[in-house]
Amino acid sequence: MTSFALPFERSDEGRAARRRVRGRIASVGLTALTYLIALALFFPILWTFLTGFKTEGAAVAQPPKLFFHATLANYSDVLSSGYWQYFWNSATISIGATLLALLLGLPAAFTLAFYPTKRSPTVMSWVLSTRMLPVVGALIPLIIISKRAHLFDTRLGMILIYGAVNVPLVIWMMRSFFAEMPRDILEASLVDGASFLQLMRRIILPLSLPGLASTILLCLIFTWNEFLLAVNLTAVNAPTLPVFISGFQTSEGLFWAKMSAASTLAVAPVIIAGWIAQRSLVRGLTFGAVK
Repeated sequence: MTSFALPFERSDEGRAARRRVRGRIASVGLTALTYLIALALFFPILWTFLTGFKTEGAAVAQPPKLFFHATLANYSDVLSSGYWQYFWNSATISIGATLLALLLGLPAAFTLAFYPTKRSPTVMSWVLSTRMLPVVGALIPLIIISKRAHLFDTRLGMILIYGAVNVPLVIWMMRSFFAEMPRDILEASLVDGASFLQLMRRIILPLSLPGLASTILLCLIFTWNEFLLAVNLTAVNAPTLPVFISGFQTSEGLFWAKMSAASTLAVAPVIIAGWIAQRSLVRGLTFGAVK
């Protein structure tokens, strides 16, 4: 039996048309897959947000109710139960710890990037190793030190601890951003007599703004969401929002609706900040990936 093909299929135009069709199908499939992954990642946040509008009975109903009578009672109860005190504690500690980490980490990252030595890789490995220690392993020493230094249950004490924990993150991220900068700019500035502060303020930091924004946002998120240290090193004066959320698990039971409302109010500032800084965050996390 003799096979045959249409002239259109044998032509270059036919092959190009089939390639375009396959490309469009692949593009549509990839876009649909991206939306599915994004929906899967966003669904827990959406479900928590919706649960905050349910009554306690509807929040624990089985099977879960997709349609329910919405109420603002949970958000009202959360806001009237000391939410703002915990919010200001979280905001003060997160901002203070991030500024402290930048103050200590930026000079170290600058030195490791522009003035490396034979021991620089060893220093970088040692800095990274400090993040490998489980937090619970350092918990008892931190409690003892903070109590003896009269920093237990204080904002200053938490700022110092979180700032120290964030320093390795600042060093590793900013060092990679600084290393991608052209040395000619630095040398020309030094020849013109620029000081270290002038270099950082007028040249280094403006050029590394995307990386700096992503580093700041990651430090803020880590400090804002941290629970283990906050629940063990604070009591009355300096507890943060994660500690506040855990307070809805009582001896009477777990109040799912109120906890969902509190969780929504706690993560909302971080989500909003991430959306606002998403362009700088993406640029910062991919800076230097392609040369």
